[in-house]
Amino acid sequence: MPLNIEVDAGRTEQTDEVFEKYPVDRPGKIIFVGRHLSTSTSYRCLVRTISLAGAELEVSPNLPVPGNFFLEIMGIHDDIGCTVIRREEEKVTVGFNMLIDPEFLHHVIRLSFETSH
Repeated sequence: MPLNIEVDAGRTEQTDEVFEKYPVDRPGKIIFVGRHLSTSTSYRCLVRTISLAGAELEVSPNLPVPGNFFLEIMGIHDDIGCTVIRREEEKVTVGFNMLIDPEFLHHVIRLSFETSH
């Protein structure tokens, strides 16, 4: 018996709207997953805002961003699996493949606050 799965495109965008967003303006890297799961290609970005469920990134408008990639926030040695929700020129809105830990989010916000003063 075939399994019919319906993907609700609006659901991903709703998740993006539910969680509080925090401004961090922190440099980051988009890490492409290539052939044989290689992660040798990366591009710089700016993480404008972050929430438990996703982030808003600023990238070069000429950069082709894949649908799925890893995000590394500078100063934090963990990669976050991401899926692109929408792109408007240099603004890329991503959803995290799993909600991030609230302690991790607190660490990112605190690090951003400490380095901005």
